[in-house]
Formats: sequence, C-alpha cells, structure tokens
Amino acid sequence: MKIAVTYDNGNIFQHFGRTEFFKVYEVEDNQVVSSEVIGSNGVGHGALAGLLADQDVDVLICGGIGGGAQTALAQAGVKLCAGAQGGADQAVEAYLKGELVSTGANCDHHHHEEGHGCGDHGEGHGCGSGCSSHDEEEHGCGSGCGGHGEDGHGCGCGSRPAITGRNVGKTCRTHYRGTFNDGTQFDSSYDRGEPLEFVCGAGQMIKGFDAAVADMEVGQVTDIHLMPEEAYGMPDPNAIFTIEIAQLPGSENLEVGQQVYLSNQYGQPFPVKVTEKEDATITFDANHEMAGKELNFRIELVEVK
Repeated sequence: MKIAVTYDNGNIFQHFGRTEFFKVYEVEDNQVVSSEVIGSNGVGHGALAGLLADQDVDVLICGGIGGGAQTALAQAGVKLCAGAQGGADQAVEAYLKGELVSTGANCDHHHHEEGHGCGDHGEGHGCGSGCSSHDEEEHGCGSGCGGHGEDGHGCGCGSRPAITGRNVGKTCRTHYRGTFNDGTQFDSSYDRGEPLEFVCGAGQMIKGFDAAVADMEVGQVTDIHLMPEEAYGMPDPNAIFTIEIAQLPGSENLEVGQQVYLSNQYGQPFPVKVTEKEDATITFDANHEMAGKELNFRIELVEVK
C-alpha cells in the first residue's frame, strides 16, 4: 500500500491544489518501510489526482481540498483523508493505527488548550507509555519543529527563504555527525552505517543543514555551526501548557520526563513531554527537544542523484 501526504517542511500542507510536494510512504504489514518526497510538477487540482494514481497511491492525507479534487481522487481510486494537520509522519502513523479520521475538506487551526485526548490507544489516541515521541516534530507552528536525522523533518511552517545552489531539487545522500558545543555527539549517520537521503531545498531538513548541502560537491566535507534560528528555533512559551488531570483521562498515570502523544480536537496526535505534575494539574511541553540549542555538523556529501 502507498500513502501520500501533501507535504511542506515536514508538515501536512493545507491546500491540496497548491501543494508543491507529496511525501509518499510505502507500507507493508501496516508498517512504513520506505518513503520519498516527490514534486507535483506544477500541476494542480484534478491533475494531481492523476499524478497520485500514476504513483499507485492508495490513500491521500491532506488538509483542505475542494469538491472537484475530491471527485477526481474518487475517480482515480484514491481514498481521501482530509482535514489533517501537523506532522506528516505522525499523521501516517496515526492512520495506520486507525486513529486518523477524515474531518472534511476544511478545518480551522486548533489550539493546545482545546480538546486534548489522553488514553491507551483508545479514543484518546495513544497517550500511553509506549508512545514515545523521540526526534519527532512538534505540533503546530511553534518555533522548534523539524529533524536533522533519519526522519528528515523540516523546520517551520510558513515562509522560509528560498535556498539556492547546484543541488537544490536533487536527491542528496550525506553522511554527518552532529555535536553540541561541548563536543557531545547527539546523532551520527556513520554510526548507523547508512547515509541520510533527502531532496535538497524541499524543506525535509533543518534550514542550516539544507543550505550547507545546497552548493557542496560530491566528496566534499564541510563543518558548520548553526545558531538556533538555523536549526530548531527558540523554545515557544505558547507550546507549554497546563491541563487539569481530571479533564485528561489517563494522564494520572503519566510521570515527569515521559514523552507521549496527545490528540487535538480533530483526533490528530502530536508529541509532548511531561515537564511538571501536581496533585490536580499536569504540564506538557510541545517544543522540540533541540529548540534553543546551537548545533554543529560535519557533513560529507556522498552522492547526488
């Protein structure tokens, strides 16, 4: 089975007819085995349905979508799950768990304070101890979204400067080692023995990493130092919120430091970390764990396709 998601900087793009990229997931035995980002080639609406059909896509997850495009998708045999928001990867995981429900063509942006669900893979959409959110992007449009590593999530929603360079739009394979300023390593593709593959300039990577690779030559090794603005941004105080435990079934079993998923009013999951717990309240932080940090990367460009 193949699942396609309207894609922009790691998030679900909210306007189907104007999407520039789709992330297409290959699924076997209800697990994602591979994924790739493809361009829409500038076509819109009904033509996009044909593009997805040519890719043998079975399911489309998107935000807003018009009636004509819905009809075209139905004619192409593509099942539609509209009204989704947040991270593309999390949406696919939720869909495979049966937790992502189409809410229709249009849905308003939601807020942290509204409609959380918390339970053990039931109607609360998985806020159990088995739902780790390691290296996933934050919910919504906060300052610290994205990923540098295997998942390749991009940073930010909204405008970002266009990246220029010889490799923009091409599939790049890179080895990298990421360290903090004190020299502590937080990630390395060398340790995994497999280069990271991504489309340069497509928003799959954090801004500074993408920009560094954009004009590199194959075989070149470069060292970069990224301020938070070029990486995961600064922590957003609005992404820290407190809820009454009585209003969040299942939260009484959570512990400080635990990473779990909450669900918004549309049933979409987003990862958070428990930062404080009192007798009657619990506080969550939806900022990315790397928000506010300066990062260093040694990048080796292995191949450009």
